[in-house]
Amino acid sequence: MTAKDDRVDMETAYLLHVRPWRETSQLVEALSQQHGRVGLVARGSRRPRSRWANLLQPFRPLYVSWSGRGGLHTLRAAESSGELGAMSGKRLMAGYYINELILEFTHRGDPHPALFAHYAAALAGLTNQEDVEMVLRRFEIALLNEVGYGLTLGCVAGTQEALRPDREYGYLMDRGPVAADTIDADGLVLSGSILLAIEAGDFHSEPVRRGAKRLLRAILNHHLGGRRLKTRDVMASMRF
Repeated sequence: MTAKDDRVDMETAYLLHVRPWRETSQLVEALSQQHGRVGLVARGSRRPRSRWANLLQPFRPLYVSWSGRGGLHTLRAAESSGELGAMSGKRLMAGYYINELILEFTHRGDPHPALFAHYAAALAGLTNQEDVEMVLRRFEIALLNEVGYGLTLGCVAGTQEALRPDREYGYLMDRGPVAADTIDADGLVLSGSILLAIEAGDFHSEPVRRGAKRLLRAILNHHLGGRRLKTRDVMASMRF
């Protein structure tokens, strides 16, 4: 007996990545609201008269329909569900960085409705001229929470002892903050005040921004397991 194709109609989604496939088609990675990340084949979309010729672009909000089995489905329909916000320079690269994080940390077919909402908020922040670093740090934290690597910054690891703003703490991967004098001095050390500000999502001061960037980069690198992010290299070359 042949298994029935999965069929989804008019699902809200954003396009994360698009690349050529065969002579006239494209492979599309999309983040959908209810079904998580999906891989789609857009057949004939590179033909000059394709109905999707100018529609399949990263960051574009769409309604999409697909069908098929396995990890790669066939795109059946796509139409715009809103305006494509204008981004350029560092803001555009930040958007691509966020897309690459989603591709690295999520799996096809794993629903993340809350992550979808965080992604929409991040794009809105980038297109509405919010501070880029604040947008990125908030999204990085939300992503880690959604995929099971959430940060616990308010207490000393393995205890209920609240962090003290005037003390220094080292951060141990997969454990959390510990008193700085109990670990190697070459490790990642931050003040309690910075860790508490990160936990509260308060990135307004420059020391907190620097500390959050150091902390989150180390945590993301740990979970990437040595895989490099292409967009991070580009942003480094732009002194981002």
